[in-house]
Amino acid sequence: MGLRIIDVIEWADQGPNEIMQRVPESGQGDIRYGSQLIVRPSQVAIFVKEGKALDIFTEGRYMLDPKNIPILTGILKLATNNKTPFPAEVYFVTTKDFIDMKWGTPGEITVADSVLGMVQLKAFGTYSMAIKDPRSFINQIVGVQGAYTTNDVAGYLRSMLLSEIAGAFGVTMKGKSLLDLAELQPKLGSDIQAKAADDFDAVGINLKKVYVSGVEPSDAVKQAIAQRGALGALGVNYMQYQAGQAMREAASNPSGGTAGIGAGLGAGMGIGQVLAQAMASGMTQPTPPVQPAAAQPAANNTPTTKAQIRDALTKLDIRLANGEISETIYTKLSGNLERALESAPE
Repeated sequence: MGLRIIDVIEWADQGPNEIMQRVPESGQGDIRYGSQLIVRPSQVAIFVKEGKALDIFTEGRYMLDPKNIPILTGILKLATNNKTPFPAEVYFVTTKDFIDMKWGTPGEITVADSVLGMVQLKAFGTYSMAIKDPRSFINQIVGVQGAYTTNDVAGYLRSMLLSEIAGAFGVTMKGKSLLDLAELQPKLGSDIQAKAADDFDAVGINLKKVYVSGVEPSDAVKQAIAQRGALGALGVNYMQYQAGQAMREAASNPSGGTAGIGAGLGAGMGIGQVLAQAMASGMTQPTPPVQPAAAQPAANNTPTTKAQIRDALTKLDIRLANGEISETIYTKLSGNLERALESAPE
């Protein structure tokens, strides 16, 4: 195969989001003494041999000769007897600021929440950075990581940032809750930046700022937050709600049918009294605990006529809206009532 002589070495078509460009883009190029090297503003050109950064050039126009590429010349001298053309790679690196680099968690991360317990969430945002040590950048990114394109570099930097996000969330959320997310979001960005800054510095990059644009809880966490808001309006705390949920689940009759409807409704009424007592306890002096009303026999509580069943459905809707019963119990009981309504007498 014939030689591919490169007489002018430059990065003329630098895009706004391009971090690095290799000349030639692939394969091996041959450079002769007397070739022109053009380095534009906010660029640095680095001659690379076997993944190691050698001679470096800042902005300007250069005619290559053994004097201005002494490191590369010294390495090649024995192999080429100081003759040209010689094989070489040149990497152009931009030193400008990048202000809109995207990041986002690939899946949900789990963090502790002071109110909701353990929560799952996704996060996304942007970061800004600039290459401050091009030689270190090339040695680490090209020589160690084997990244040769802007896409390779951007993907590697994003993975470095993401590796610190779970830890940063843990620090920021310690003793806090997603219910305070609006207040915590700016601090989350600062904590991620603080944890990832050393990793970026090790590859010659200044991580200037990290922004958290959004945090998206899982569907289960969203439901818990909605329930927490409803309970706050009723004056019941989350622990009381969780206790009530457990009691209702234990009282529910899994066998189905209209008998199960009556038992479930009766148990729910008793739980409702417990929640009402919990709500009143914050506004009055302590009184002896009110015992939950015992569930009446299923036959006494079971709606039998269409009018009774419709009335039971209406009450069930109200109890769900007030947070007295869970979605699971509501779905089970309302389904049984709907089926009973079809065959019930007027």
